[in-house]
Amino acid sequence: MIKINIDEKTKILPLIKEYPSLYDDLLKLSPKIKKLKNPLIRRTLGKFATLKDVADLLDIQLDELLKIVKVSIEKAGGLKTISNSERKEQLKQLIIGLHKGEDVEKLKKKFKEITEDISSGEIGELEQELIDEGVLKPEEITKLCDLHVEIFKDALDLQEKPETIPGHPIHTYRMENKKALELISEIKKAPEDEKLKLVKELAKIDIHYTRIENQLFPILEKIGISGPPQVLWEVHDEIRGMFKSVNKSNLEKLLSKVEDLIYKEENILFPMTLEKFTELDWITVRQGEEEIGYAWVKPGTEWKPITPKEIHLEETKVKKEADMLDLDVGKITLKQINLILKHLPFDLSFIDEEDTVRYYSATKERIFPRSAGVIGRKVQKCHPPKSVHLVEEILSKFKSGEKNVAEFWIQMNGRIIHIRYFAVRDENNKYVGTLEVTQDITDLKKIEGERRLAQWHD
Repeated sequence: MIKINIDEKTKILPLIKEYPSLYDDLLKLSPKIKKLKNPLIRRTLGKFATLKDVADLLDIQLDELLKIVKVSIEKAGGLKTISNSERKEQLKQLIIGLHKGEDVEKLKKKFKEITEDISSGEIGELEQELIDEGVLKPEEITKLCDLHVEIFKDALDLQEKPETIPGHPIHTYRMENKKALELISEIKKAPEDEKLKLVKELAKIDIHYTRIENQLFPILEKIGISGPPQVLWEVHDEIRGMFKSVNKSNLEKLLSKVEDLIYKEENILFPMTLEKFTELDWITVRQGEEEIGYAWVKPGTEWKPITPKEIHLEETKVKKEADMLDLDVGKITLKQINLILKHLPFDLSFIDEEDTVRYYSATKERIFPRSAGVIGRKVQKCHPPKSVHLVEEILSKFKSGEKNVAEFWIQMNGRIIHIRYFAVRDENNKYVGTLEVTQDITDLKKIEGERRLAQWHD
């Protein structure tokens, strides 16, 4: 018998599957419950419908529904249950035991004794709570992420994978993963002198990782799940580093790492986002994807989300804000300001005094990929974990007034990239934010002599 908790968060379909008579008892309450028999509903919204959702559907009080469900289950033979909080605490202790070095097989056995049903969302929430409570640090979870998956693997393999359709961001991610697995299979079978050529093609998966970092992670953070994104970003950077130094001796390790990450995406990250994100969230994700691009695949057009009222209201608001804006010198419309910033020969980004990303210039050819998902995100979350300390150092010196400018330059794809940070202060010298300016100065460094007349180049 499956051990299922009975509370407002309990999903209805596993209950009906285990206790078919429950459906008949609910049908006596209202014919509306017939909706759960609809194959389309069962494959989509029904997968996530909780007892709270059922109470709303049947228009009855939650307490009354819980009582009816428990009585129905008792009539069907009864159910051994533990409270949701008790179950969560026991699962936490499993993870803590894992980090203390306890035997994995014993922990897996304990896990099965507690529950045979856990969602990827619950795993993410558990890890996040352990981080928030100070029990574990994000880097500790990163180091043992593979073991976490090992403990929960059986349950993850059994969970239903939410269906999506072409054009939905998750469908696109999965098609990219499918192509990556095909390439890995080709690499393993290829002659030695052809393997590294195929690896170069596989390295395009970096676009896939960048899109996840810019599109999915910000929304997860906004709903309070920051631990899992940190863990996955660490893995992204590890794989990126392995691609840069790949050779015959470490190729197998690289391929294994990419395969493991695909498993984590398919069984933890993607189901978690499908469980937690709203329709508006997915529309936001889809709108920002084009700025970053895709690895190997082109999204379909079958997914047709219903445009929420919020988007319509926002569009109306923007149209009303097209009045002239008074600047220190001159007047200009918001549309003109936006166009000017988009035509500058360098990229701009601005974060406010609370380290929140408020703006970046949407130039046609950005030096570093970025999407609207970063807006409203803490700047520390927009950098790989290994470089966050550098960001903190700059911000600290800007806020204290010790420094006003920080600059760096790097070599990237044969080009010289100049990156500068400027402390933005008001008329009272109060710090109000930081402006980042990124410019490709390769051609500028070649300038010599003078040019007094325009010379056009097609």
